Amino acid sequence: MSARLVRRDNRFRVTVEVGGRQVAAHLPNSGRLTELLTPGRPCWLEPIASPRRKTGYDLRLVVFAGVLVSVDARLPNPLLAEALEEDRLIPFQGYTAYRREVTLGQSRIDFQLQMPGGPLWMESKSVTLVERGVALFPDAPTGRGTRHVEELMRVAGHGHRAAIVFVVQRPDALCFSPHSEADPAFSEALRLAAHRGVDVHAWTCQVDREAIAIGEEIPVELA
Repeated sequence: MSARLVRRDNRFRVTVEVGGRQVAAHLPNSGRLTELLTPGRPCWLEPIASPRRKTGYDLRLVVFAGVLVSVDARLPNPLLAEALEEDRLIPFQGYTAYRREVTLGQSRIDFQLQMPGGPLWMESKSVTLVERGVALFPDAPTGRGTRHVEELMRVAGHGHRAAIVFVVQRPDALCFSPHSEADPAFSEALRLAAHRGVDVHAWTCQVDREAIAIGEEIPVELA
C-alpha cells in the first residue's frame, strides 16, 4: 500500500498519509534513518490485522533518490537463512546444518553453521545507509553491536571460524565500510576482529514491492 511519510513519532512509530488521512504505522527499525525518514517521502506499508497491535500497518519500504530501500531490520536473518538453504552464499557453501539464535558468551549470535572441520559462528547486521555508493554501519552508536564483534573475536581467538555479515537492504551500494563517524568504537572493534581472523562480508539486496532477496556480494573496505 503506497503512502507518504508525515513524521517519525518515536523510535518505533511513524505517522503516514494514506488516501488523504493520517494514520500511525509501526517502524521495525530503531536506527536513526535520518536521510530516509523525511516528511513527504514516498513509502510502502504492509497492513497488519491483529487485536494486539496499536497500529494497523508496518512501514516496509521507502523511496530514496529513486531507489527502493527496505527499512525492516527484522529481515536480514530470514533473508540469510533463505540464501543459505539455496546455497547461494559462496563463502558459506558446504555447511551441513545451521541453528539460529545461539548463545555465545554474554550474547546471542544469529547463526551457528555446521561446517566441515567444525562450527562457524555468524552474526548479521542490517544496513540502510548508503553514501556515494558506500554502505555504512552503524548510523548510530551500537554497544550491542560492539559486544557481538568482541564475542566473535574471542571465538576466532580460540581457533574457531567466525563471521559477521552486513545485509544492505537496498541495491545501490558498491562497497561496505564501517561508519567511524557514527560509532568509532564499533568501527575499531570490527577492524581489529578482521585482523584477528573474523571474516567480514557484505551483500546488497534486490528490493521490489513484492519481494526482497539477497543480491550481490560487495567488497568490504576496513581501512
